[in-house]
Amino acid sequence: MKKVVFLVFAVFFLSSKLVGAAVIDFEDLPLSTESCWNGSDGSGAFTSGSATFSNNYNAEWGSWEGFSYSNLTDTTTEGYAGQYSAIANGGARNTETYVIGYCSAFAASPPTVTFFSEQAVTGAYVTNNTYAYYSMLKGDQFAKKFEEDDWFKLAITGKDANGDVTGTVDFYLATGTKIINTWEWVDLSTLGTVKSLEFTLSSSDTGDFGMNTPAYFAMDFLNPPYEDSSNCFIDTISWRWWIHS
Repeated sequence: MKKVVFLVFAVFFLSSKLVGAAVIDFEDLPLSTESCWNGSDGSGAFTSGSATFSNNYNAEWGSWEGFSYSNLTDTTTEGYAGQYSAIANGGARNTETYVIGYCSAFAASPPTVTFFSEQAVTGAYVTNNTYAYYSMLKGDQFAKKFEEDDWFKLAITGKDANGDVTGTVDFYLATGTKIINTWEWVDLSTLGTVKSLEFTLSSSDTGDFGMNTPAYFAMDFLNPPYEDSSNCFIDTISWRWWIHS
């Protein structure tokens, strides 16, 4: 009986520490089929789940920065016309809606996710934007075709309620000629308790005016329960308890 009580307590404790706040899967955002939203309605930042996502639309230039959201499944359009698509063909885990982050060189601040309250974040799925993917794969009028020594990096920085940095997690969207085209899990648990997340991009392909690689990425399923690693960890605790007790 003591074994059962301990096991239940251990699983409950670990789950409560790992799961964190509610999953943000973006399926609560209204979109018609094969469409996107970029802030052109002037509404500014948008909310999904328990967080607000920054957006700034410039009506004069018809441009945006921060986050947009999309359910486009186009994986073949090259160039600027592909800016609202994820190369992974729809959302993560066979869902529809995801967000596109754009890190404009002229923005006052990077794409930012602000949670309603401080919380531990498990992680998110990320992949390349279609525009950026083909730019790296083939090169274009502004950027080079990626070679062995090239790289494209997404940095995710956590900040607490006071605006102090809690940590940064780096994920490479491209390393040499290996360019990500599937949804990949990024563990953010090392950031600790955060009030916001800031996203920045950097590349080996830079020039006099900054980064040449299109500054876009795609993200989905922010803060889901831990991936397989957590289950394995709990299973390991359970197994060792039964073996050694």
